Amino acid sequence: MRLSMNAVAESLQGIFERQHAAQQSDPYPDLEARRRRLSALEALVADNLERIAQAINQDFSRRPERETRLLEGFPALAGIRHARRHVAQWMRPQRRLASRWLLPGRSLLLPQPLGVVGIVSPWNYPLLLTIAPLAAALAAGNRAMLKLSEVTPRTAAELATLLAKYFGEDEVAAVQGDAATGAAFARLPFGHLLFTGAGRIGREVMRAAAEHLTPVTLELGGKSPAIVAPGYPFGHAAERITLGKCMNAGQTCVAPDYLMVPEGSERAMVDALRAATDRLYPGLPHNKDYAHLVSARHFERLAAMLEEARAAGAVIVPLSSAMAAPDAARRRFPPYAIVNPPAGLRLMRDEIFGPLLPVIGYRDLDQAVEFVNARERPLALYLFDRDARRVNRLLERTLSGGVTVNDVFLHVAEESLPFGGVGASGMGAYHGRAGFETFSKLRPVFLQSRWASTWMLNPPYGGRFDRLLRWMLRW
Repeated sequence: MRLSMNAVAESLQGIFERQHAAQQSDPYPDLEARRRRLSALEALVADNLERIAQAINQDFSRRPERETRLLEGFPALAGIRHARRHVAQWMRPQRRLASRWLLPGRSLLLPQPLGVVGIVSPWNYPLLLTIAPLAAALAAGNRAMLKLSEVTPRTAAELATLLAKYFGEDEVAAVQGDAATGAAFARLPFGHLLFTGAGRIGREVMRAAAEHLTPVTLELGGKSPAIVAPGYPFGHAAERITLGKCMNAGQTCVAPDYLMVPEGSERAMVDALRAATDRLYPGLPHNKDYAHLVSARHFERLAAMLEEARAAGAVIVPLSSAMAAPDAARRRFPPYAIVNPPAGLRLMRDEIFGPLLPVIGYRDLDQAVEFVNARERPLALYLFDRDARRVNRLLERTLSGGVTVNDVFLHVAEESLPFGGVGASGMGAYHGRAGFETFSKLRPVFLQSRWASTWMLNPPYGGRFDRLLRWMLRW
């Protein structure tokens, strides 16, 4: 029997209050406690990765388990281990130089836990995008409540069971439920709330969080471009872009959303993409390395985008020689290139989140930059160019959440780099030290010296004060 929304809200509030009370009793967990929690999280993933991958495979009807281990298991474990290795350093107070006027006092930033943090994870990478922010939250010394995606219910149930086994509810608690549960979750007075998902829902989450002035990190998405510069080898660019577009059947927030190539070379690039697809995913109708779409609704959305492009007269090229039409019964959707589609099409307005790839010709790189900058800020930008000066110029003239040059995705995999969007693709960041600081308050502390001379500025004001102030103002 489904609980009423009042009952759901009361249940969530109860969990929050238990975690809050536990945090109040231990507001600054020591290094040993943090490392113990990170080790428990590592064991949860490492010891149960096969079970979790099977659940994800069932939710998608097919998601290759090797792909899950590579794209979710490996980066999740790498992030946990990175945090465990570096958390002692991150916890140390950060010294800051005191100004000459306040010497010999000392300034520092003290990283302190925010308390109970909320994490709303998505369906497309349900393991990684739950575990990665959780590792950051635990490293920072917080308790955490997780809202798991209802779109992947088997995975959510598996993760909820495992989290309850490895953690007490007053440390980490997983919540399952529909969008209404998610809305109630976002209204809790968290110390910080991290949401990963669609921009439309991100706006609702931000409105809900505003009730308690809860700070938010929004990891959204957007139309991430790939730009191939003149002279760059099409074979290499096509292989990396095909991989980025076809892994998880394109259901990746940082997947290349559209591809820009020098005008007149569109067909050559499409041929290179087709060759790369056949090489990486041979026999696509039955290829075990290619994922299915997560739901019928998602399949229908992509099919409608493709049909709209076809009706508008766009040039549509199947990129697999073995599969030219989508299979609705299995939700298997092959990749397509759409060459120079009209700007008004939905696939040129909305994030595609699937294996459709507009291929657009540009006159020169200035025009390519203008095209990118005329749209909302993307989550990722991919540049394929071996001219370092030209790369730097493109970086200076564009703005995105992150960039990988001459490959795809790798800026996300690097734990020393923050991961996050800008503008419509999100706000805030996590991964590595950036994640620790997202879930911490960097508390400014000034330590006054017993030899302080600030008494010289005390009232009653007189000649000494005037001379000192004139000197300070001239400095």
